[in-house]
Amino acid sequence: MANPIELGFQGLGKMGLNMVRRLRRAGHRVVCYGRTPSKEAEVRETGAEWVTSQAEVVARLAPPRAYWVMVPADAVDDTIARVRPLLEAGDILVDGGNSHYRDTVRRAEEVGRDGLRFVDAGTSGGIWGLETGYCLMVGGPKEAFEALDPAFATLAPPGGYLHVGPSGAGHFVKMVHNGIEYGMMEAYAEGFELMAASEFDLPLPDIARLWNQGSVVRSWLLELAEQALVEDPDLSRIQAHVDDSGEGRWTVLEGISRAVPTPVIALSLMRRFGSRQDDSYAMRLVAALRRQFGGHAAKPAEEGEDR
Repeated sequence: MANPIELGFQGLGKMGLNMVRRLRRAGHRVVCYGRTPSKEAEVRETGAEWVTSQAEVVARLAPPRAYWVMVPADAVDDTIARVRPLLEAGDILVDGGNSHYRDTVRRAEEVGRDGLRFVDAGTSGGIWGLETGYCLMVGGPKEAFEALDPAFATLAPPGGYLHVGPSGAGHFVKMVHNGIEYGMMEAYAEGFELMAASEFDLPLPDIARLWNQGSVVRSWLLELAEQALVEDPDLSRIQAHVDDSGEGRWTVLEGISRAVPTPVIALSLMRRFGSRQDDSYAMRLVAALRRQFGGHAAKPAEEGEDR
């Protein structure tokens, strides 16, 4: 790989901490800012440095610095507001979370007034990314992308990262990616519900495995469906309540604003809304899939609940 680089890192959740682990395995120097003391031991086990303020992160890095943020979309502005005065012209801010791309364009313009470079790295891979790598959809100045290339190459599998355009383009592509994901998950869920309702006693985990052997519908999501069905064949241990984290809504609204029809994504989003009002096999499978690939919280079925 290319020579290791150094970067600051804030946001040590399910994905963030595993990204730090992957970066450290390749020898990159990572200075982590953590607000949760319980994370300190895990961070130090990776060989990364642990500090308790953004200022200390910045002080430990040599300019031009790279400061990577993996926080929820509604916390990005506050995070930037606090770290921005600590940085210098030429430094790079990376937002690897699921921000709305229009917010990313605005943020890039704002920090650009200080000479800072803003990179949006749409990140897909969930809890499995530590071992398999993360798919990275990167927007921002090309020279900033190139400066961070060694980190991207470490985080992604071969061929798994791409500079897709200026600031905002990375989060736009990730938004559409997640909208497509909504539609794929819904299609699998409906198909398996239909098979579960048939007069045949169908071996659904085996069918999921079968379809991944050369079928045109084979995918990683189908592998996860197989795993979920092996663990809980009738999905009786999970409620048919499916949350959405925003990207599906943004994709549908973007389609509306540009008069681009996105009926499959729109209807899959509506199905998620419906899951909060009733109970269905299909929504239990979608909830199980989200838990499998992303470690997303799923509501357990109530004790004694009749399925």
